[in-house]
Amino acid sequence: MRQFLANTWHLGTKELWTLWRDPMMLILIVYVFTVGVYTGAKAAPEVLRDAPVAIVDEDHSPLSQRIASALYPPHFSPPRMIAWAQMDPGMDAGIYTFAMVIPRHFQRDLLAGRAPQIQLNVDATRMSQAFVGSGYLQQIVGGEIREFAQRYRAESIPPVELALRARFNPGLDPVWWGSVAQVIDHIAMLSIILAGAALIREREHGTIEHLLVMPVTPAEIMSAKIWSMSAVVLLATWVSVTFVVRGVLGVPVAGSLPLFFAGTALCLIACTSLGIFLATLARNMPQFGMLMMLTIIPMQILSGGLTPRESMPVVLQWLMDAAPTTHFVKLGQAILFRGAGFDVVWPQFAALTLIAVASFALSLRRFRNTIAQMA
Repeated sequence: MRQFLANTWHLGTKELWTLWRDPMMLILIVYVFTVGVYTGAKAAPEVLRDAPVAIVDEDHSPLSQRIASALYPPHFSPPRMIAWAQMDPGMDAGIYTFAMVIPRHFQRDLLAGRAPQIQLNVDATRMSQAFVGSGYLQQIVGGEIREFAQRYRAESIPPVELALRARFNPGLDPVWWGSVAQVIDHIAMLSIILAGAALIREREHGTIEHLLVMPVTPAEIMSAKIWSMSAVVLLATWVSVTFVVRGVLGVPVAGSLPLFFAGTALCLIACTSLGIFLATLARNMPQFGMLMMLTIIPMQILSGGLTPRESMPVVLQWLMDAAPTTHFVKLGQAILFRGAGFDVVWPQFAALTLIAVASFALSLRRFRNTIAQMA
């Protein structure tokens, strides 16, 4: 055991020096856990901010002016009043996401009890803004028309008052959720990339043959790659959570960071083992990149970080229970958002432990077969 630990330590140190001499990989690590987390949190796709709106006002009535004045930042940019002939060219050029047409005699027909219509043109190529923004516009315009027709702004008193209290994110700030989701996704992605690239780099440079003639075992080689790459990702995660998430973005962390990093370590063992497994299947870096994309994208989309798992088919939920990211997302959100302790997240710890052991054993078997073929 002492010899195993010594060989694993020296081989892992060699991996760290090799990574230190790879400037492109270092730039990727720094970018992913700093700029990538910040931009991903600030550019949440479901957030409507400064959407460009144009209004073709053919009525020129107090009601049409009231509708135009109801659109203001931060959801919409100040509306631009345009002529009918400017609407289609502006939409074709992508200048406006929404173009609203208020027909002539709209206010008169409304007060006369008729059912006038407002035309709303939406640029559906901007899918997230189009979906969210059209709903906002319908609520805003409908509210202004209803208040104008009733001739007062006072809202009717409902028979039951609903008291809404938002826990864990009182301001409903999407940055809180987006920043943590970005960190969790980048942990899994980068650990697979670093472990797989380390093995393929040795194969392309011919250094794997040097290891074969040394008194080291495949388990020692694989363990060295796992602990060294996991240590790099853990350090980058700590920097990202401390200085980017908590510092720059101002997101509070409710739970224990040591407990979160303990779960991160288990997830890293599983993901780095998966990266080594994919590297044994690929012959070069382009093939590894294709295999990684086919693996990491379903893991990120279906793990529950982007969409609730409850909305997925039951069979798909069962299949994703075998992915480490599924349990890591539950663990990370419970600890960082809700301040959960080990008594709450121990099922996720147990699942990650089983997946990490199984992934390590499967990857080690494949790694031994690959080395045997090379020898």
